[in-house]
Formats: sequence, C-alpha cells, structure tokens
Amino acid sequence: MTENQTVQQKSARRNRVAAAACFAAALITASVVGTQSASADGAAHNAAYRTTAAAPGLGSAALVQSEDFQKGLNPVGATVALTGRQGLSACSGEETMRDLTKGNATAYASVTWTFDTDGLLIESAASAPTETAAATWEKQLVALVQDCQDEPAGHWHYGAAHTLTVTGGTARWYPSYNGDGTVTGGVAVLRSGTRVAIVELTGRPTDGPTSVEGIATAALNRLPS
Repeated sequence: MTENQTVQQKSARRNRVAAAACFAAALITASVVGTQSASADGAAHNAAYRTTAAAPGLGSAALVQSEDFQKGLNPVGATVALTGRQGLSACSGEETMRDLTKGNATAYASVTWTFDTDGLLIESAASAPTETAAATWEKQLVALVQDCQDEPAGHWHYGAAHTLTVTGGTARWYPSYNGDGTVTGGVAVLRSGTRVAIVELTGRPTDGPTSVEGIATAALNRLPS
C-alpha cells in the first residue's frame, strides 16, 4: 500500500466518523442512557444531570456542565453514559475509552452535548487503578491526537499543542482546523491524579483557540470532582 493510499484511507475513515457523529446528534433526544433536556434554570438542569449518572468513583459531576460553556455555545441536551463505549474523538475512528484502557479502568463516564446550532461536544473519562496506569493512558491519548496533526495540505487537522495546569491537574489542548485554515473547535487531553479524559468540540466554527482553552480549563477543573 502506498503512502498516498494510506492517507486517503485514514481521511475517509475520519470523514465517516464525522458523518456518524452528526447523525448521532439528530438522534440524541431518543437516547435512553442519562438523557437530560436543556432547561432555562441551569442550576436545576445540572442537579438533575448529575443525579442521573451518579456512580461510585466517577460520575457526571466530573464532566463538563452546562454552565461551563462560554457565550455562543448554548446547550440543548446532554446524553450521559457510564460504559466507556463512546468514541474518543473525531480522530480516533471507532476506538473508545474502554478499548484504550483494555477494560481495566475502575469506572468510566462520558457525555455528548448538543447545541442550538450545529456542533457537538463529547467527553470521555476513565478512572485508573493507579497513577502509573493513568499516565500510560494519558500518553496513549496524546499519541492518538498527534496522529491527526500531520496531514496533507487542505485536510482537516489538529494544530499545535498548548499546555495548561490547574490545582491537581494538567491538560494539553489543540485547536482543530478545516482544510481552508478555519478554526472549527478543538480537542484536549486531561489528567488529574488517577483520572484521565479527552474532550472535543466538533462541527462548528469558534471565535478562536481561546474557546478551546476555556473548555479545556473547565473540563480540567471538573475532573477531580
């Protein structure tokens, strides 16, 4: 297989994943695992959201909440699961957190947020049995993201890595770009103690990398919850 054929196959796989994500968004209100509709009362909404998917060790409180979104991102629904079977990112194809951790996490949690305009925010988290295991999974997630940095001209790709640190946690975040160079969200790999996560905003323009950094910071602050 030539290098060009390999690139074409990888790009085609990602295009199929992106299309599947958009289709899933259309079906999200029919999901049966921890679905919550948006509410004018954000506090009441989040209380219900956290209660729905509470789990020993790792639950929805450790994931992005509706009040974490910046101006212009208006959530209308959240689907939560505790199985570790949600796709990791637009770059990972069908790989899930359960696949990456080989089922060895002590708990899983994930959320898919939809908005009143195009786009999705997905987050997948896992709790490791040891900090050594968490560090290994973090490296694997970073390698997965970096695989989508080096793409031919005119292809969708992740940009350069940026780092941030909060009390007890660190993250690497990356803006994502369309083939024409437009920023269209981004992705972040997070770690706090024995917890790791990946969070990604896809399918919509943003006001620049600062939006991605804001989401990454909010997610990192939530992860130790």
